[in-house]
Amino acid sequence: MTLRLDYLAFAPDICQKLFSVGTAFADSPLEQELIELVYLRVSQLNGCAFCLAKHSAALRDRGVQVTKLDQLSAWPVTDIFSRRERAALAWAECLTQIAETAAPDKDFDRLKEEFTDKEITDLTLAIAHMNALNRVAIAMRQ
Repeated sequence: MTLRLDYLAFAPDICQKLFSVGTAFADSPLEQELIELVYLRVSQLNGCAFCLAKHSAALRDRGVQVTKLDQLSAWPVTDIFSRRERAALAWAECLTQIAETAAPDKDFDRLKEEFTDKEITDLTLAIAHMNALNRVAIAMRQ
Protein backbone atom coordinates (compact mmCIF):
# COMPACT_ATOMS: atom_id res chain seq x y z
CA MET A 1 0.00 0.00 0.00
CA THR A 2 1.27 3.47 -0.85
CA LEU A 3 1.41 6.10 1.86
CA ARG A 4 -1.19 8.76 1.01
CA LEU A 5 0.68 11.60 2.63
CA ASP A 6 4.00 11.89 4.43
CA TYR A 7 2.28 13.12 7.56
CA LEU A 8 5.48 12.76 9.59
CA ALA A 9 7.11 15.43 7.40
CA PHE A 10 4.19 17.85 7.79
CA ALA A 11 3.64 17.45 11.52
CA PRO A 12 6.81 15.97 13.04
CA ASP A 13 6.37 17.52 16.50
CA ILE A 14 2.76 16.43 16.86
CA CYS A 15 3.51 12.94 15.54
CA GLN A 16 6.47 12.53 17.88
CA LYS A 17 4.30 13.50 20.84
CA LEU A 18 1.53 11.14 19.75
CA PHE A 19 3.99 8.26 19.29
CA SER A 20 5.76 8.95 22.58
CA VAL A 21 2.56 8.51 24.61
CA GLY A 22 3.07 4.75 24.29
CA THR A 23 6.39 4.92 26.15
CA ALA A 24 4.59 6.26 29.22
CA PHE A 25 2.90 2.89 29.66
CA ALA A 26 6.27 1.29 30.42
CA ASP A 27 5.87 2.72 33.95
CA SER A 28 2.29 1.51 34.28
CA PRO A 29 1.35 -1.14 36.83
CA LEU A 30 -0.33 -2.95 33.91
CA GLU A 31 1.57 -5.89 32.50
CA GLN A 32 3.21 -5.03 29.18
CA GLU A 33 1.86 -8.25 27.69
CA LEU A 34 -1.67 -7.19 28.59
CA ILE A 35 -1.16 -3.77 26.99
CA GLU A 36 0.15 -5.39 23.80
CA LEU A 37 -2.76 -7.84 23.78
CA VAL A 38 -5.22 -4.96 24.04
CA TYR A 39 -3.32 -3.06 21.32
CA LEU A 40 -3.60 -6.08 19.06
CA ARG A 41 -7.33 -6.52 19.69
CA VAL A 42 -8.05 -2.83 19.07
CA SER A 43 -6.05 -3.04 15.84
CA GLN A 44 -8.02 -6.12 14.78
CA LEU A 45 -11.30 -4.28 15.33
CA ASN A 46 -10.07 -1.23 13.43
CA GLY A 47 -8.46 -3.23 10.62
CA CYS A 48 -5.03 -1.63 10.94
CA ALA A 49 -2.64 -3.96 9.13
CA PHE A 50 0.47 -2.01 10.16
CA CYS A 51 -0.44 -2.23 13.86
CA LEU A 52 -1.54 -5.86 13.59
CA ALA A 53 1.92 -6.80 12.32
CA LYS A 54 3.68 -4.67 14.94
CA HIS A 55 1.77 -5.88 17.99
CA SER A 56 1.50 -9.54 17.03
CA ALA A 57 5.30 -9.54 16.54
CA ALA A 58 5.76 -7.84 19.92
CA LEU A 59 3.60 -10.47 21.61
CA ARG A 60 5.47 -13.33 19.90
CA ASP A 61 8.75 -11.74 21.02
CA ARG A 62 7.39 -11.77 24.59
CA GLY A 63 6.79 -15.52 24.26
CA VAL A 64 3.00 -15.43 23.99
CA GLN A 65 1.66 -18.68 22.59
CA VAL A 66 0.65 -18.60 18.95
CA THR A 67 -2.58 -20.34 19.98
CA LYS A 68 -3.48 -17.34 22.12
CA LEU A 69 -2.81 -14.95 19.24
CA ASP A 70 -4.83 -17.13 16.89
CA GLN A 71 -7.80 -17.12 19.26
CA LEU A 72 -7.73 -13.43 20.14
CA SER A 73 -10.50 -12.44 17.72
CA ALA A 74 -12.74 -15.06 19.35
CA TRP A 75 -11.66 -14.43 22.95
CA PRO A 76 -15.21 -14.49 24.42
CA VAL A 77 -15.71 -18.12 23.40
CA THR A 78 -12.31 -19.52 24.37
CA ASP A 79 -10.87 -20.52 27.72
CA ILE A 80 -7.29 -19.44 27.05
CA PHE A 81 -7.70 -15.89 28.43
CA SER A 82 -7.65 -15.03 32.13
CA ARG A 83 -10.45 -13.10 33.87
CA ARG A 84 -8.19 -10.05 33.91
CA GLU A 85 -7.49 -10.34 30.19
CA ARG A 86 -11.19 -10.85 29.45
CA ALA A 87 -12.13 -7.73 31.39
CA ALA A 88 -9.47 -5.70 29.55
CA LEU A 89 -10.49 -7.06 26.15
CA ALA A 90 -14.17 -6.35 26.81
CA TRP A 91 -13.27 -2.78 27.79
CA ALA A 92 -11.07 -2.42 24.69
CA GLU A 93 -13.91 -3.56 22.47
CA CYS A 94 -16.54 -1.34 24.05
CA LEU A 95 -14.30 1.75 23.89
CA THR A 96 -13.22 1.04 20.32
CA GLN A 97 -16.89 0.75 19.36
CA ILE A 98 -18.02 3.50 21.72
CA ALA A 99 -20.50 5.02 19.26
CA GLU A 100 -22.49 1.79 19.51
CA THR A 101 -21.77 0.79 23.11
CA ALA A 102 -21.60 4.06 25.09
CA ALA A 103 -19.21 2.25 27.49
CA PRO A 104 -21.80 0.34 29.52
CA ASP A 105 -21.63 0.01 33.30
CA LYS A 106 -21.45 -3.79 33.06
CA ASP A 107 -18.10 -3.58 31.27
CA PHE A 108 -16.77 -0.97 33.70
CA ASP A 109 -17.97 -3.00 36.69
CA ARG A 110 -16.14 -6.01 35.30
CA LEU A 111 -12.95 -3.93 35.26
CA LYS A 112 -13.41 -2.92 38.90
CA GLU A 113 -13.30 -6.61 39.86
CA GLU A 114 -9.89 -7.13 38.25
CA PHE A 115 -8.05 -3.79 38.22
CA THR A 116 -7.13 -0.91 40.51
CA ASP A 117 -8.34 2.58 39.67
CA LYS A 118 -4.85 3.48 38.41
CA GLU A 119 -4.80 0.41 36.17
CA ILE A 120 -8.26 1.22 34.80
CA THR A 121 -7.10 4.74 34.01
CA ASP A 122 -3.94 3.49 32.28
CA LEU A 123 -5.88 0.84 30.37
CA THR A 124 -8.44 3.39 29.18
CA LEU A 125 -5.68 5.76 28.03
CA ALA A 126 -3.82 2.92 26.28
CA ILE A 127 -6.99 1.96 24.40
CA ALA A 128 -7.62 5.58 23.40
CA HIS A 129 -3.99 5.91 22.29
CA MET A 130 -4.12 2.80 20.12
CA ASN A 131 -7.39 3.91 18.55
CA ALA A 132 -5.79 7.26 17.67
CA LEU A 133 -2.74 5.56 16.15
CA ASN A 134 -4.93 3.14 14.19
CA ARG A 135 -6.94 5.98 12.76
CA VAL A 136 -3.83 7.85 11.60
CA ALA A 137 -2.26 4.73 10.10
CA ILE A 138 -5.46 3.71 8.29
CA ALA A 139 -6.21 7.24 7.06
CA MET A 140 -2.71 7.67 5.64
CA ARG A 141 -2.51 4.06 4.37
CA GLN A 142 0.58 3.31 6.41
